[in-house]
Amino acid sequence: MQDYLADNWTAVLEHNGLKSFDDWWQREAEWFEEPNHRRGGWSGVSRVELKDKDGATRTIFLKRQENHVAKTLAHPLKGIPTFVREMQNILLLRDAQVAALTPVYFAERTIDGAQRAILATEELDGFSPLDTVDHASLTFTQRNKLIKSTAELIQRFHAQRLQHNCLYAKHVFIKQAGDDFESRLIDLEKTKPRFLKNTGMNRDLDSFNRHAYGWSRTDRLRFLHYYLSAAGLEHKLTEIWNMLAKRQVQRSERR
Repeated sequence: MQDYLADNWTAVLEHNGLKSFDDWWQREAEWFEEPNHRRGGWSGVSRVELKDKDGATRTIFLKRQENHVAKTLAHPLKGIPTFVREMQNILLLRDAQVAALTPVYFAERTIDGAQRAILATEELDGFSPLDTVDHASLTFTQRNKLIKSTAELIQRFHAQRLQHNCLYAKHVFIKQAGDDFESRLIDLEKTKPRFLKNTGMNRDLDSFNRHAYGWSRTDRLRFLHYYLSAAGLEHKLTEIWNMLAKRQVQRSERR
């Protein structure tokens, strides 16, 4: 995959000495998330504050990995860095106007036999994970608009025939402005295309339903109503609600 550099970040990055892959790789930064050692390699995240030439602060999340790969049909043996897939998904959603992360820089290199990849994205300023929102403090109107914003975002995502594979409340970011809400999706590393739209939809809706902590039964039904209305599938509300309930019972029986 080709290197990527956002035009509106070029001057800031050069001002901070980030001109090459090695500059990014060697950048000293504390771990925001400790490196995850899996897949025969590692992958970690840092939060980095940069100064522009006027002294203003701009913040990015810098993700670096080495030999942290996923096997694909095109690369069944060697695999590809998981950030390659994440960057591809970020660009796909951007082109489809599905609100997600904003990329700043991406590149991959093989150095001394090690597969390295770097992905930097803009901090979602003013956003918070959905699972940290104090739902009890919201008015009825605010709660309704929050659910509607979340449902319509996820529906637009599924309309691209994608499966998130990790669709938890903590991976939906929310920004409130009065009674209105803006939603964005993060953690697209495991996202995959699905030939059959319902395959990804059912799996993701089940995951989201299980992790929508603080949501009442009415909230969950309202979420499905908005999701299915946006998809033109209002008639499937009972069918999908029953599917989610059945999966929950099956999990309980296996414990």
